Amino acid sequence: MAKASYWQRGETLDYTNTTEDLIEAGTILVLGTKIGIAGCDIEPGKLGSVHVEGVYRFAKGDAAIGLGAAVSYDNATGKMAAAASGAGNGYAVEAATADAAEVLVKINA
Repeated sequence: MAKASYWQRGETLDYTNTTEDLIEAGTILVLGTKIGIAGCDIEPGKLGSVHVEGVYRFAKGDAAIGLGAAVSYDNATGKMAAAASGAGNGYAVEAATADAAEVLVKINA
């Protein structure tokens, strides 16, 4: 029978900065199909923490986003928008009108 050994709870993950630039706390990181939020400043080549669960305030695009709508992060614009396919990087935990600048999102849910 296959076995696994416990590593960590998983709300925050270890993350090594493989770039030559400082990753500042609060920076949004694309992790494959998921996103994470740097929990601390992470120096180049160093290990830090990245939050992969929780509710965060993001800049949003021009369209309204309804409560519970699936949202996706656009790394090019740095904004959240309603996910076209129903799958995304999380969901809106409050409605955001078209003229709202930000939206609250439960990430990776």
